[in-house]
Amino acid sequence: MHVPVLLKAAVEALHPLPGGIYVDATFGGGGHAGAIAAHLELQGTRPGRLLAIDVDPTVASDLPGVELVRGNFADLESILDACGIEHVDGVLFDFGPSSAQFDRPERGFSFRADGPLDMRMDQSRGRTAAQLLEHSSESELSLLFSRYGEERVARRIARAIVAAREGGRAPRRTLELARLVAGVVHVQGRRERIHPATRVFQALRIAVNDELEAIRRGLTAATARTRPGARIVAITFHSLEDRIVKHRFRDDERLHVITRRPIVPDAAEIARNPRARSAKLRVAERSL
Repeated sequence: MHVPVLLKAAVEALHPLPGGIYVDATFGGGGHAGAIAAHLELQGTRPGRLLAIDVDPTVASDLPGVELVRGNFADLESILDACGIEHVDGVLFDFGPSSAQFDRPERGFSFRADGPLDMRMDQSRGRTAAQLLEHSSESELSLLFSRYGEERVARRIARAIVAAREGGRAPRRTLELARLVAGVVHVQGRRERIHPATRVFQALRIAVNDELEAIRRGLTAATARTRPGARIVAITFHSLEDRIVKHRFRDDERLHVITRRPIVPDAAEIARNPRARSAKLRVAERSL
């Protein structure tokens, strides 16, 4: 079951107004979109409009008041053009894969169950994580794990993957890769706060989907297509995402930062939904 993160805080931060036009740029399981649509519906004769975007072609919606569009939020401006929308009154981003994607082994996002090393949010295009591991050099893999996973022993992991590949044992499944990385990273007798393969899986997923560049483009487009007084709300789940959002909000003179410090889940929400533990919510308002 999909559990939206920071739901109440996100909707309050977006501050939907009667007759406004809003975008949920990362529809996923529809939790945030459903709450926004319900809020707009309660506003009487001027219910407004809610456009929801998702890159995953398997995602569907039967939520009343939600217009679901297939696409990448990096292409937000062209999506709005196609929908005949010039400016919007708010945009919500909830970055990273949805819970449903993590929970389906065949998508390859998680090592909790065995599945193919895919990791594509849109499985109809692009190279898989397995193909990336197969065709990247040791130095390319090392840089990828260091830059996108902030992995301290990136070079050792890259060397081990290349050695396995040269021996005809290139990892093609999630548990194969997780075991290989754990064999390199784990120190006997030391308890790990997170699984040793977590940072490598994060790095591969970011690279496969070009996630950080998509975030930059999406935020730029959202700023360009919001009217004065509109809100941009962004929920991030790791430091690389949060750093981009923080700097974009702070450095763009058209934006006024609402959240000097990010909003984070309280202990009760984390207990209900452990995946929320690393979430941070930042808000900016278009002022010019």
